[in-house]
Amino acid sequence: MCPTLCLRLLAALCLLVALPSAASGQGTQTIGQQREAVLFWPQAQREAQFRQMGTLFPSDRAARGTHVHALPQGKPLAMPGQDASAWLTRYMDQHHLAGVMVLQHGRVRLQRYALGFGPAQRWESFSVAKSVTSVLLGIALQRGDIRSLDDTLGTYIPELRDSAYAEVTVQQLLTMTSGVHWNEDYADAKSDVAQMYMHACVDGQAHIVSYLKKQPRQWPAGTHWNYNTAETDLLGILVQRATHRSLAAYLSQTIWQPYGMAADATWIKDECDGSDTGGSGLSATLGDYARLGQFMLDGGRIAGKPVIAKAWLDGALRRQESVDDPDRGYGYLWWTDTDGSYAAIGIFGQMVYVDPARQLVIAQVGAWPHATSDTLVAARREFVAAIKRAVDAERKSSAH
Repeated sequence: MCPTLCLRLLAALCLLVALPSAASGQGTQTIGQQREAVLFWPQAQREAQFRQMGTLFPSDRAARGTHVHALPQGKPLAMPGQDASAWLTRYMDQHHLAGVMVLQHGRVRLQRYALGFGPAQRWESFSVAKSVTSVLLGIALQRGDIRSLDDTLGTYIPELRDSAYAEVTVQQLLTMTSGVHWNEDYADAKSDVAQMYMHACVDGQAHIVSYLKKQPRQWPAGTHWNYNTAETDLLGILVQRATHRSLAAYLSQTIWQPYGMAADATWIKDECDGSDTGGSGLSATLGDYARLGQFMLDGGRIAGKPVIAKAWLDGALRRQESVDDPDRGYGYLWWTDTDGSYAAIGIFGQMVYVDPARQLVIAQVGAWPHATSDTLVAARREFVAAIKRAVDAERKSSAH
């Protein structure tokens, strides 16, 4: 879904995955080194362990409720000019996908599992989690746990009051326009994104708090978009400080239980302070990722009642910042398209795509052979485009 520059930035998000020192059998490595190592797992390990993150690593649980939001079977989606089943099999086999689900009007139009993965199993979402963290902030705003998007970070994270982040606003954090210096060059071993988890824990603070408080200002706040992986974790800490709950607990209370997710989710914790990492670490079933997309398509409403602040909705799902593609942009930690669609995207093929015009939700989980690449992203784009063409052809046919 992103062009070349964004692909490199997305690849860096893998550093947000916490790997346990003892359980991994790599006790001589630092936690930071183990976080980076996930990029280089062999294919078999990715396919085996992306479904086990919540048990392999220290995690909090987002408990499901007593009822389940049904996803009834709809009319199978036909692909013009080809067999839909064979087409989907080819796409999934070629790209090592574990699951694909397409909803339209809340009904399942297309569904397939592979790699021995099944409906009851969870799969790691990587940076899809950052979009979920952003939604949780929108809910906290609606509930009054966060007063305003114009609030400064120092209000919620006192450790930042003597740093360049003290007067950065919540909205500027959401749009990655803090103006604080940051080097997101994953190819540079000395870059910030490659170093942020390498140091020892300091005074019980989360890794990114002790790291970011030392960063200098480079641009005036609100004037320059600079993709910053660490700031997504910072947003997660802000939400947890404001709500006095872990991200997993808040997710359970505000979405997972009331909307009716079918299974518990898990969220990996930072080893320094025990907080859930806002930029990665969320694992859920394919069906529940689709339900999350449906929740967004429903306008963030549960039982007809809005649970996300209008101020968040007005900005989150529309282009706030430009990227290196004229057809796409960046909202509040959601990627946006000019046709009104928007997506949560993670490395190795994870995606929750929402198309309001066609009432579509497309959820995908997998273990791409690389964290990301132009070829892999182009194939995912073409998959989404093919689904849209099939829906449009169906509409056109029914109109005649």
